[in-house]
Amino acid sequence: MTIRLRAHHLLCLLTYVGKGYSPAFTANYDAVAERLSRGEDILLVSGPDDICAPLLDEPEPHCLNESVIERDRLAARDVGDLLARPIQAGVHVDLDAATLARVRQAFSVGGVRKACDGCEWNELCSAIAAGGFADTKVQRSVAPGERGP
Repeated sequence: MTIRLRAHHLLCLLTYVGKGYSPAFTANYDAVAERLSRGEDILLVSGPDDICAPLLDEPEPHCLNESVIERDRLAARDVGDLLARPIQAGVHVDLDAATLARVRQAFSVGGVRKACDGCEWNELCSAIAAGGFADTKVQRSVAPGERGP
C-alpha cells in the first residue's frame, strides 16, 4: 500500500510520539507511523492526507487553512533542498533508515524547520529532537543493501 502524505507531515513524522489533537487522530497517526516504520511507500499529495483524515469531519478542519498550505510549501522547499530532489504532489518518497536519519539530523539543527514557525507543536518537537528522537513512533532499521546513517 501507499501512504498519502502532505509535505509538512514529512517533518511532523520525525518527532511523533503519540500525542495529537484527539484520540481518533492519535489512533490513526499510530497506525500510519506503524506503516511508515514497516517501509510502506509515501506518495506526496496536495492538501489533506492520511494523517489528516480524522480531522476532516470537524466543522472547520485546520488542515484546509492557508497557514497549513504554507507549511507544506516551506517543508517541500527545505526537504527538497536537503535531499536534492523535488518534494511536490505526485512524487514518491522512500523513507529508508538513512533518509530518516538525514532529515532528523537536519531537523535537530534547525535546517528544515521554517515550516514549524508558529506551530502549536513546535516546542514539543524541539524537545523531542533535543532528546535524540527517543520514543518516536516512526523508526526504520537499516535493511540489507541500505547504507546506514
